[in-house]
Amino acid sequence: MTHTLTRPETTQLAESGRALDTATPLEILRWAADRFGSRLTFATGFGAEGCVLIDLIGRHRLPVDIFTLDTGLLFPETYDLWRRLEQRYALTIRDVRPERTVDEQAATHGAELWTRHADQCCEMRKVSPLAAELSGFDAWITAIRRDQTAGRADALAVEWDPKFGLGKVNPLVRWTKKEVWSHLLRNDVPYNPLHDRGYPSIGCVPCTSTVAAGEDDRAGRWRGAPKTECGLHAPMVAAPHEANAGPSA
Repeated sequence: MTHTLTRPETTQLAESGRALDTATPLEILRWAADRFGSRLTFATGFGAEGCVLIDLIGRHRLPVDIFTLDTGLLFPETYDLWRRLEQRYALTIRDVRPERTVDEQAATHGAELWTRHADQCCEMRKVSPLAAELSGFDAWITAIRRDQTAGRADALAVEWDPKFGLGKVNPLVRWTKKEVWSHLLRNDVPYNPLHDRGYPSIGCVPCTSTVAAGEDDRAGRWRGAPKTECGLHAPMVAAPHEANAGPSA
């Protein structure tokens, strides 16, 4: 039997987000696994934060489905990390792919679409496939942190995701970069070796570059363009029914 979130339950998500604001990432993950069961999934991009969550899920044997968006443009090091994590924790990380291959996209829209219309490329290779995949779940786990971008500064541990229409669980929302790396090194968690070569934020090969000392961690993503997000994480807004509701008594 499947379960779909109702409008009153979206209000409960906000309440849970506030209640869990001081909880540990493991406590938040356990809460989500208990609350959503098989209707919970984790979409990982294999960043440092994602590796922390895979470590917690794997070491504590939490019943959480995991997948990644395989755009066909990932670094070889990312594909290698994918397999190393599966082997280390004896789990499966599913691949979700765009409707078209990179070559098929080029045949329709021209070669290297990302150099001309990066948002359109991200929409086809990441956002649309994610939306289709999440339609079968009631909540998804992300690895975002509040201090990563201005758009993530108000994120809660648990919240309603207006972009994809389901619950959103952010176990690392309060963590800092230092805490992330402390966990990785302390627990010998596999991570992308590109992080040691000047790539603090890693996405697709053509849209990721190294970052110089003093630059923001995401400065190497879509360098030279006024773009800091691929579109997966919309700023938090109230659930539809909450936006139209009057003040409560």
